[in-house]
Amino acid sequence: MAAPVGNKFAVGNPGGGRPPVFKPEFCAIARKMCELGATDEDLAEAFGVSDRTIQKWMVTHEEFCSAVKVGKSAVDDLVERRFYNRAVGYSYDTVKVFQHQGEPVIVPYREHVPPDTAAAIFWLKNRRRDKWRDRHDVDHGVQSENPLATFLDSLAGRGKTLQPVENPEPTGQQDQEANNDDEPGPRF
Repeated sequence: MAAPVGNKFAVGNPGGGRPPVFKPEFCAIARKMCELGATDEDLAEAFGVSDRTIQKWMVTHEEFCSAVKVGKSAVDDLVERRFYNRAVGYSYDTVKVFQHQGEPVIVPYREHVPPDTAAAIFWLKNRRRDKWRDRHDVDHGVQSENPLATFLDSLAGRGKTLQPVENPEPTGQQDQEANNDDEPGPRF
């Protein structure tokens, strides 16, 4: 369908509608913003478009997508390094300023930040899941000769399968129940 006559957005856009807003210089801006910690929502606000448009640009413009990924990767790497330092503890050089007889005295020293237990646990749960995850696989020692275990294994598709009994022999209690079918009232 062609654009209506007089549609100012249709000039140079025979399909009608609004022309695309993407400009190649957005790639450098997006990369720098992502290096500073910007999210897709922040990019959308800066460029005056919706979040969905940012996602569309990432699919349709390869250079924009790679700029966003490179920018986000750089800041993610920095956060990962800082988080690791927090988990194992670190030291840094700093100064303390004193006043002695009216004169400032600058004393350099080394500050130590001890390891953070929560950060270490988080790191280990993600990097060594087999040893540090909250859920553990426990063998409850169910024997395969156990009828319930055999039945559950057959439902799961492994192990022995139960064979139906063709003609069960009635017990005395079953015969008595069969004879009491004519009596009204609930059967227990």
